[in-house]
Amino acid sequence: MKMNYVTKIRAKISICANKKTSNIFDGSFKSIYQGNGLDFENLREYIPGDSIRDIDWKATSRSGKVLIKRYIAEKKHNIMVVFDTGKSMSAHTDWMQVKKDIALNAGGVIGYLAAKNGDNVGAIYNRNGKIQFYPLRTGIENIERILTEYDREVFDNYETDIEKTLEYIVRNIKRKMIIFVVTDAMGIANISQNTLKKLVYQHNVLFVSIDDAKLTDGKAFDVDKDMYIPDFISENKELINMEQSIKQNLDADNAKKLMQNRIVSTCIDRDEEVVDKIIELLGGHKYANYR
Repeated sequence: MKMNYVTKIRAKISICANKKTSNIFDGSFKSIYQGNGLDFENLREYIPGDSIRDIDWKATSRSGKVLIKRYIAEKKHNIMVVFDTGKSMSAHTDWMQVKKDIALNAGGVIGYLAAKNGDNVGAIYNRNGKIQFYPLRTGIENIERILTEYDREVFDNYETDIEKTLEYIVRNIKRKMIIFVVTDAMGIANISQNTLKKLVYQHNVLFVSIDDAKLTDGKAFDVDKDMYIPDFISENKELINMEQSIKQNLDADNAKKLMQNRIVSTCIDRDEEVVDKIIELLGGHKYANYR
């Protein structure tokens, strides 16, 4: 299998890594677990809630402080990328880039980094009412297959239903995972609190939101009529104010919903910032929180 998608992802990551000093690339996200692990990592001071079985009594005696052993995790992570679909993902961002392309690259960066770390990676999305599921597997070829199949999908003839995709996970996948949901603002808005609560109860969940082009900036593309929004509409001051108000309210409601469920998220509106945004997302959440 030719690694066309993975090759492009690798190049993007290499460029970013050369510009950054972040250690997020050192060892490709080796996460630190407290408790039983395979390899001893280091010591840290005890905090309430730690297991007394992890106390290093000799080090505690020498230092005068209660110290806990930390370990490199012995098990692999299970990474699931949930892609949104439908007409909304065929629309553009303010940078005149197709949202589906940005979603593809975001999922590719997540999958590639996880695969390089030896983690299991899977993907799932709703194909016009039918669930397309790629089981958890290791290896770069698995990432290439997922990206290839998602890129082949045609979304302009049906509406999205990401709620159904997440419900499928809640009902059918009990294996603990780190789930990355790649969607947009309306996708987040259409996910019920009940589904999110069930999802975060079983899994760690992070969101990647692809931003929409503004209706009133002259760049918005009507996916239903296959045309750009006319100037007399996009330059209407009343519509501009109305759109700004709607977007602010939608963003505020989405932020509140995610915060209530302790979900970390990032917003992306152009391909050039995908790697940076994914790194920031992972840095804010930290794999170490995954148990």
